[in-house]
Amino acid sequence: MAFIDYYKILEISKTASEKDIKKAYRKLARKYHPDLNPNNKESEKKFKEINEANEVLSNPENRKKYDEYGKDWQHADQFEKAKQQNQYQGNSGQRTYSGSSSEHDFSDFFESMFGGRSSGQRSSAGVKFRGQDFNAELQLNLKDVYTTHKRTLTVNGKNIRITIPAGIENGQVIKIKGHGSKGVNGGPNGDLFITFSIINNTKFKRDHEHLYTDASIDIYTAILGGDITVDTFDGKVKLKVKPETQNGTKVKLSGKGFPKYKKEGEYGNLYITYTVEMPKNLSIKEKELFQELKKLQ
Repeated sequence: MAFIDYYKILEISKTASEKDIKKAYRKLARKYHPDLNPNNKESEKKFKEINEANEVLSNPENRKKYDEYGKDWQHADQFEKAKQQNQYQGNSGQRTYSGSSSEHDFSDFFESMFGGRSSGQRSSAGVKFRGQDFNAELQLNLKDVYTTHKRTLTVNGKNIRITIPAGIENGQVIKIKGHGSKGVNGGPNGDLFITFSIINNTKFKRDHEHLYTDASIDIYTAILGGDITVDTFDGKVKLKVKPETQNGTKVKLSGKGFPKYKKEGEYGNLYITYTVEMPKNLSIKEKELFQELKKLQ
């Protein structure tokens, strides 16, 4: 397996911060995204490389392993165990590994320890190791998670079809079992952990399954009452405003909020705050009428 310089792929230095990595990834992912470069094999290849680099460098633990073990970072834990085991055996007169990562190829070392090339010592070729976990971030709009839907992700060069449940939260992490790195010597695959970044570009404020918004009413409706039409997340509804409604009055629409996560058919509430709008550019007649009302008070 040839060495791949993930820092070079993301066009960043080895001292880049987590914020720098995320910024570089988003910039390049947008530039080379298949939707923006249809039928462009070179862009598709570049997009896969960018995702692979981000998978490693955006995870502090994986980045540390990559910086130390290079192309063999996925087997870092096995290398450490192998070195400890070999050093222990060395105390009994057998071979001891004492090289550093800068002087030796860990792939060769790993092969000699677990690939059956023994010199009299017991072979460990049958030892199974679990593969490394992968981490990915998925950006979605708030409207995308209002309903359950399927989506195809490209992770480490592979397309994965997943179901995204309605009502998933911003920052929530879900695990896709078995979609991480392959295991060693027939060991189980690692898992894929997806962190959701939910972008709210609507006029509704979300708090778990509840939604909040404002609705404007004119002064006449506020005083006399009447019917108005307001927006909910999935359409419009008519509301009856009570006479003498004050500015800042809140009303609750039960079941008109956001879906409850993994509770099919259950929704939170929508809370609406009334904002009473004062009239502008009054005519002389209107001002006279307000003067009459003032006298009556």
